[in-house]
Order: sequence, then C-alpha cells, then structure tokens
Amino acid sequence: MAAQGTSGANGGTTRPPPNPSPLRTAKFFQANMRILVTGGAGFIGSHLVDRLMENEKNEVVVVDNFFTGSKDNLRQWIGHPRFELIRHDVTEPLLVEVDQIYHLACPASPIFYKYNPVKTIKTNVIGTLNMLGLAKRVGARILLTSTSEVYGDPLVHPQDESYWGNVNPIGVRSCYDEGKRVAETLMFDYHRQHGIEIRIARIFNTYGPRMNIDDGRVVSNFIAQAIRNEPLTVQSPGTQTRSFCYVSDMVDGLIRLMEGNNTGPINLGNPGEFTMLELAENVKELINPEVKIIHVENTPDDPRQRKPVITKAKEVLDWEPTIKLRDGLPRMEEDFRKRLGIPRNA
Repeated sequence: MAAQGTSGANGGTTRPPPNPSPLRTAKFFQANMRILVTGGAGFIGSHLVDRLMENEKNEVVVVDNFFTGSKDNLRQWIGHPRFELIRHDVTEPLLVEVDQIYHLACPASPIFYKYNPVKTIKTNVIGTLNMLGLAKRVGARILLTSTSEVYGDPLVHPQDESYWGNVNPIGVRSCYDEGKRVAETLMFDYHRQHGIEIRIARIFNTYGPRMNIDDGRVVSNFIAQAIRNEPLTVQSPGTQTRSFCYVSDMVDGLIRLMEGNNTGPINLGNPGEFTMLELAENVKELINPEVKIIHVENTPDDPRQRKPVITKAKEVLDWEPTIKLRDGLPRMEEDFRKRLGIPRNA
C-alpha cells in the first residue's frame, strides 16, 4: 500500500501503519485487492460496489444488516465469483481478511436515524470501533463516510474543513451529528496511536437512483410526491439551502480519496446551492408542472444553510462534481417511476 499521508492530522505523532497481508508483497503472485464495504446494500454503498466491481482485480465483500439497505440494489452481483454478501450488524465484531475498508454503515435519513437513536449512536461509535479494530488487525486502510452534519447549523458559510461546527449535543438529530463527530475522533485517535491508514470524507447531500423512496430526505420526497401527483411539501420557511451532489460524482470522490495519500477530512459535495423552494420549483418544472407547492412545519435543529467549500478536494483529489441538478433529477425520476410502477404518461 502507499505510504501514509499525514495531511489533515491535528498534532501528535503517528506510529507507522500495521503491515498489510503478505499477499500484498508477494514476488510472483499478484493477489486481487480485497475490499470490504459496510452498508454496501444501501444507496451510496451499492453504487460504490458497482464501480469497484468494474475493476477485475477487485474482490468485494459487502456487509449490511438491511435496516435501510436492500439486496435488490446488489442483485446484479449476487453469485459473481468476485463478490460476497454478508448479513451482519457492524455493532458486532467482524473477522474477515481484507485490504481496504469503506465504512458507510449508518442510516443517513432523519426518518431512520431518529427511529432508534441509541442504535444510531451505537452504529457510529461501536461500529466504527469494530471496523478500526479490524483495520488494525489486518493492516487495512479504512475510509469513513462522515457527513456535513458534523457542521450542525453552521455559523460560517460556506463550510470548509477547518470549521468545527455548531451542533446541539442533546437534540433529536444529535444521535447522527454527534455520532459522526465521535467516529471522526476515533479515526484520528487510531491513526495517531496505532498508525492505522485512515481516510475521512465529509459527504454533503447526495441524490440519485436507489434512494429509499420514502426516506424523508428532500429530493426523494419531492420526486416521489411529484410522481404521485401529491403536493410538494416544503418545510418552512423554504429559504433554507442545501447543495446536491449526484451519486456517481460522490462515488468517484470516495474512490479518489481512498486511493490518494491524504487522510482528510475532505468535503465531498456539490457547491451549487439551492433553497428548498428553488428545488421544489425545479422538480415541479421537470417532473410534474401540475402539482402544488405547500409549506409544512419544520423539524427541530434543521440547518438553515449548507454549502461545501471543495477547494481541498480539487487540489488534493483533482475532483469536482460534473453532473448538474437539472441533469440528475430526471435520472432519479426514471428510477422512482420504475420502482413505483407509474409510467411517465400516467
């Protein structure tokens, strides 16, 4: 594996990384790269698996408890000789031999992470501890998908990686926000104390095919409502902003981060900023001009604005999004219509 980069670590000395499997240094036999993807049956995880499986030198092991993920997202790979699917909860220890770990496991939608907040914290903390323990044992490099939620309701706009955030530690969203913040802490502590090769991505709002149709996130909500001829429900006041990155761009950023030499954290997201009303107007125009837009009560601790600074991603990873929102929404609509069984002319 490449030498560990220490960019992004805040103080402290770092031990040398654990030795990887002897197969990585064999003289005459070049083994495939064995890659573990936790949460690989989910939205972003399954798209990541698709991209990793395109490389014939990769063997991919997916671990998922199917709380929000679905086998259907991975159906094209089930039975493939380079693919393995394990039903497993990351809050329990896992013993596998791998070279890289993409740690995505955690419900990311408010509906799901608020459903069982204690379980959400356990997934973020105990799950990350288990994956770091595995990385230490086998000498694997590990990438954590953190989140823009670590910035909370930001007092700085837009947000770069140096911002420490403004998070309510006892709010209804804290199980996710603070859980991810602790996961980042654990990553850096294992890096400094044990030399683990770490990578941290702070993912901003991502959308695309395979999102759960009723997961409560704004893009999937609007598209599902438009397809069903239901009013688009904009949470008041409607001026709060988000930035939306198409899933293929996000996957490209994650792989570049894993293969690079920078620990992160690195923001991955689309800096194009839209108010919720602007998003609703775009969905209405592109999908169903007949639907109405109505306002509903907002949820507690909903961030007023969210926009990534991606200068670091551009400089370190040579990455920036390529797919615009108006190009990505119709692709997501097509996927939703297929799953809902509602054709375009219905």
